[in-house]
Amino acid sequence: MIIRSKAPLRLGLAGGGTDVSPYSDQFGGAILNATIGMYAYATIKPTANNAIVFHAIDKGERYTYESAASLPMDGKLDLIKGIYNRIVKDFAQKPLSFELTTYVDAPPGSGLGSSSTLVVAIIGAFVEWLKLPLGEYDIAHLAFSIEREDLKMAGGRQDQYAATFGGVNFMEFSANDKVIVNPLRIKETSLHELENNLVLFFTETSRVSSDIIEKQRKNVTDKNESSISAMHNLKEQAQLMKEALLKGEVDKIGEILHYGWTNKRQMAEGISNSMIDEIYKSAMTAGATGGKISGAGGGGFMIFYAPENNKYAVIEALNKMGGRVMRYTFTEIGMTSWTVN
Repeated sequence: MIIRSKAPLRLGLAGGGTDVSPYSDQFGGAILNATIGMYAYATIKPTANNAIVFHAIDKGERYTYESAASLPMDGKLDLIKGIYNRIVKDFAQKPLSFELTTYVDAPPGSGLGSSSTLVVAIIGAFVEWLKLPLGEYDIAHLAFSIEREDLKMAGGRQDQYAATFGGVNFMEFSANDKVIVNPLRIKETSLHELENNLVLFFTETSRVSSDIIEKQRKNVTDKNESSISAMHNLKEQAQLMKEALLKGEVDKIGEILHYGWTNKRQMAEGISNSMIDEIYKSAMTAGATGGKISGAGGGGFMIFYAPENNKYAVIEALNKMGGRVMRYTFTEIGMTSWTVN
């Protein structure tokens, strides 16, 4: 028997950073994101040899442990071990024996939510294998709890919910870990036009998002007025983006993205840098009307909105910047799991 699962990565379109505590707890956050056809994959093969094997193909890492109720945090695929430890503690309540193979279509630190999406995919495989009674909100919250509480990883709340639910969603965040996911019913022609005009660019760099997120958190704790004001504006940006998409006013997306770009840079030091600024300037000069850095910032993926037929000139300009333009499609389906007998 083989159990498989996959969960989609996401493009954060608006409101990025307002899902991070303490801002979301004090003021409430709002995010608009869309999942794409790039995935995190997990495969579980149950065994009877009292061993646990973790094989992260994309990382080139493979480790074998003696089956136990709790595995040590030793710097070797701790994210995966943290998931296993929580599954045993809360559900299985006994050591398990299996081989887990994982792969992610984007590297860590790229800004597409790859780490959280992998957590959701692995949880999904365990839910399928052990027949756990967990719904979409349960899976997303468990993924958040493992990352943020058990493993003390800095970050927000949107990635786990995007990966679990899939599609284009307007998400609201408030105190006590309350999250509401509002799926958006966008006209098919509007979604096609957005997909056609939105250019995804990988800068060929990655970053440690926790460093930037900690600076953002400190700015809120220290009541940094300019940083908090920027976060208020980004929350407004999510609302503006939602209205534009629902009304089919797709060509407003560029200016809404640019509004977010000017504000996100004020949230914390390190979100942008000279390389990112030069890429942004190049895309705008070529005909983009707005763009953003994906995720916490500092590197990874960027997106640009190029109306009419401007995307071809934008792509040509970006290809000269040392990174690569990536093809993608939107996907409506979130985490999916299945069993092969």
